[in-house]
Amino acid sequence: MNLLQPSFAKRLFFFLLSDLILFFISLHLAYALRFDFLIDPRFMENFVVVFLALALLKVLFFFLFRVYNITWRFFALDDALNLIKAHLSAAVFFGILFFLFNDLFMPMPRSVIIIDLFLSLMLTGALRISKRALSEQLKQGESRQTLIVGVNPKTSSIIKSAFNGELNYFPVAIFALLKENTSAVNTYINKIKVFAADDLESQIIKQNISAAIITADLSQADLKTLFQRLKDAGIKEIKIAKILGSQHEKLEDLSIEDLLARHPQDLDSEAIADFIKDKHILITGAGGSIGSEITQQCQKFGAASLTLFDNSEFNLYQIAEELPDAAHVLCSVTDYQTLDKLFGQHPIDIVIHAAAYKHVPLCEENVDIAITNNIIGTKNVIDLSIKHQVKKLVIISTDKAVRPTNVMGTTKRIGELYAQNVDSKETEIVAVRFGNVLGSSGSVIPKFKKQIESGGPVTVTHKEMTRYFMLIPEACQLVLQAASIAKGNELFILDMGEPVKICDLAQQMIKLYGKEDEIEVTFTGLRPGEKLYEELLIDDNEKKTEYSSIFIANPTYYPIEQLNNDIQALLTSENKIESLQKIVPEFTHKV
Repeated sequence: MNLLQPSFAKRLFFFLLSDLILFFISLHLAYALRFDFLIDPRFMENFVVVFLALALLKVLFFFLFRVYNITWRFFALDDALNLIKAHLSAAVFFGILFFLFNDLFMPMPRSVIIIDLFLSLMLTGALRISKRALSEQLKQGESRQTLIVGVNPKTSSIIKSAFNGELNYFPVAIFALLKENTSAVNTYINKIKVFAADDLESQIIKQNISAAIITADLSQADLKTLFQRLKDAGIKEIKIAKILGSQHEKLEDLSIEDLLARHPQDLDSEAIADFIKDKHILITGAGGSIGSEITQQCQKFGAASLTLFDNSEFNLYQIAEELPDAAHVLCSVTDYQTLDKLFGQHPIDIVIHAAAYKHVPLCEENVDIAITNNIIGTKNVIDLSIKHQVKKLVIISTDKAVRPTNVMGTTKRIGELYAQNVDSKETEIVAVRFGNVLGSSGSVIPKFKKQIESGGPVTVTHKEMTRYFMLIPEACQLVLQAASIAKGNELFILDMGEPVKICDLAQQMIKLYGKEDEIEVTFTGLRPGEKLYEELLIDDNEKKTEYSSIFIANPTYYPIEQLNNDIQALLTSENKIESLQKIVPEFTHKV
């Protein structure tokens, strides 16, 4: 069995033997062509000498140009160039020998050297490309016929990987969707023709294409349009090429995050770095979806130290595995004494408060603990940040705090009110409000994925329900960016783009799985506290900032003594909903 296993020695022996045979054939054919296949016998008297000299020179230069190091089925343009260089070098050196030792090689027509050069190059090149050509032909039959969307360096790289057998796809067409690529239409990339965008559907049918790879950097709207066109044309599998590191691409399934992601154009990495670099930072709720991403961002932007605070042992364990050098504190923000001790033990320049209960139905079922955690916990963090003269406190809020219809949103709104009206002394306090983040623990997306993978149905509460969405990394970077320009006692709102219907989101996810005919969407009715439409602003008079994605809401005045008294009354109240409505009059409870 070992005799059949490929190795460098076996490959070298095979090519040396094959090349010597081909060198002999090419030289003999060169003589025959030179004399119209009627060779005078006297010209063949020193044929062996000529052959040995040429063959030895070719073999020598094949080694020098590493032609024998090529893996057969990966023979490429660079390898072909080395093969050409080796032949040219051998021909030049033989020409020199021919003139220096003329008597040794005569009689020999000099034109034979040139004819042999081309023949030998053709024969040895054909041998080396033969296996790749055969492999590609076989692969075409075994792999999925694939189109590539985009004309860029990634396109060529993907094609080469496919032809080398690294991908189970066989590219047969390239489409130029972007205006800057229109000049490439009707040209070829690695033997694959580039078509105009209008030809997409016709080529899918004509070439029986079943898969697509997207290499183009498309806007969210263009990506959605392309996705719909591909699905309507019968494409079952859609991949997107993403960059890993500086030069490597990775194919991933087109995800709902790709279709819904809003990529802010005004992310300012320098402003975030200036804000975070060399600072000592405490993050509450550090193991949650938002908290863990903010933790990673702070690490990335050069924080001097990180103190990670969470009341979930599992969440804290997970983030501790990723950041073992940080300080890890297992505690609740409702524990004032432990929190006070923590502030005294660690140098803290910035506090980012991401700890909160955010699941609407659970907060409706557990009103007391939602109030304690979201209001008293936030109040503790604010009071202790002021007491310990923390330079800046950032509070993560939610769009559900706007004209709230549930307990969770109302508790977050009270946290905003306290942050805006407390005497912050030397501490700059800022609250940042945004909508849903894609893939967070409370997002509908993990739920929908689980339902689709289990065969459905996908459950949506109401046909008209809409929500704002943003990627977690981008939302967290905008939070830090907003904090970097904050002056204190402000409420920032992140521009979340256009709202998305949850029903449409569910349908898109089903299409991404290719199960349009198998899974249906069912409607279960609004849950307690839910509303159809979320809002980010209370009114339209928000102030603009230097960044188009960040706004400042008008402050809401609430005398701090009265607010403290109302919070205390809320804690002892028999009717929590009524007491919440007293503090937040716009709260209309939906049950």
